[in-house]
Amino acid sequence: MLPVNQFVNFIEQNSLFTPAAKILAAVSGGIDSVLMVHLLKAAGYDFGIAHCNFQLRGDEALRDQTFCRNLATTLGVPFHTVNFDTEQYAADNKVSIQMAARDLRYQWFETINQQSGYEVVALAHHQNDTIETILLNLTRGTGIAGLHGILPKNGKLVRPLMFLSRLEIQTMVSAEGLTFVEDSSNASAKYARNKIRLEVVPKLKELNPSLEKTFESNLLHFRDLELLLEIRLDELRQTLLQIHDGIIYLRIAEVKKLKPKRLLLFKLLNEYGFNEATIDDLIASLDKHSGRIFESGTHTLLLDRDNIILKPKTTVLPAEVIINATDHEANFGVYKLNLLHDDSPLIIKNNPLAVSIDADKLVYPLKIRAWYEGDHFFPLGMKGKKKLSDFFINQKVPLYQKEEIPILVNGNGEIMWIGGYRPDERYKVSDNTKKVTIFELFKLT
Repeated sequence: MLPVNQFVNFIEQNSLFTPAAKILAAVSGGIDSVLMVHLLKAAGYDFGIAHCNFQLRGDEALRDQTFCRNLATTLGVPFHTVNFDTEQYAADNKVSIQMAARDLRYQWFETINQQSGYEVVALAHHQNDTIETILLNLTRGTGIAGLHGILPKNGKLVRPLMFLSRLEIQTMVSAEGLTFVEDSSNASAKYARNKIRLEVVPKLKELNPSLEKTFESNLLHFRDLELLLEIRLDELRQTLLQIHDGIIYLRIAEVKKLKPKRLLLFKLLNEYGFNEATIDDLIASLDKHSGRIFESGTHTLLLDRDNIILKPKTTVLPAEVIINATDHEANFGVYKLNLLHDDSPLIIKNNPLAVSIDADKLVYPLKIRAWYEGDHFFPLGMKGKKKLSDFFINQKVPLYQKEEIPILVNGNGEIMWIGGYRPDERYKVSDNTKKVTIFELFKLT
């Protein structure tokens, strides 16, 4: 028996879409997406199925496409499919096959949405996907944001299966006799996420057979804690931050009373471009001589006798840009950044505007931003760390130009690449690298 009532309740409780919404279901033909469309059908929602054939896997790709077409026919819903000449698109646009496939897919989804009036795109992630994401973040280093898991809704992307575990999905599909196509790569422990799914999670389930439900409960706690933190920050913005003529004043005596000082001060000042390293320097300087100046891409912070004075720079730099795991491009100032995930450990040579980074070391979300005073990294080929200010001096980068340089920052706060100049030694492709993410910059003007 399909859990239709639970499915509808989850959609309503998380405001994924209204009963009258028109939904585009992204279907690969795998077990998760097959269950999702059967639930959409059983619940009476208005939806269509979308499937891409990139013509890269020969008979297997054709098999998946035929399966999805037959599935749509069986369910009596619209079927949208397309055959892409992915290799030709990649050649014409001078991008990799993987980047071409992703560009084509998202462009096509947007076209279908506009032409057919779909309001949301439904994806078939479930509870175990969230567990794997959290465990990956924890092993790489993360804050509260990294404990979110995968949210049920992110803009027009919705995930209505997040109330189910992988085992529950498998049990339901088997009980209902539903057919699906299997992706053989899911059985390989070559990649970090697969390794966690195939080797780590089973061990954790030996300790706690109800692991998925426990994580679901933990996620609610983490989200409540973040909400509590935001409430406290809103209070401090009203009481601690005093604004006069566009300049912000923080009484040092009140800053010293903050508990926990580092977390709250970082959260308050991070929106003005100040990183954790600068906050540490600022706290260490509170009881020392006044006159210390700290700078972010957009603001200057002056440690005065009684106040911390925060004011905007006269020349405003591009705001930092958040890059999620699902993003394939981002704009920063005069640059466009393309992201490509590749299964081969490729090394980019003789192109300062592109870099290959070990994908298993990435902690999402990433950031691209301007440089901050106090920034440092480990230049490729060197053992020690170096301040960006010293690096720019050695490279003889003009002041006006260095403010425009994109700095790619990992989710753990570490700088991975000085765009157009030098990658970080810690994120280089090595003999142990299984998969890379390629970042490539293009100047827009």
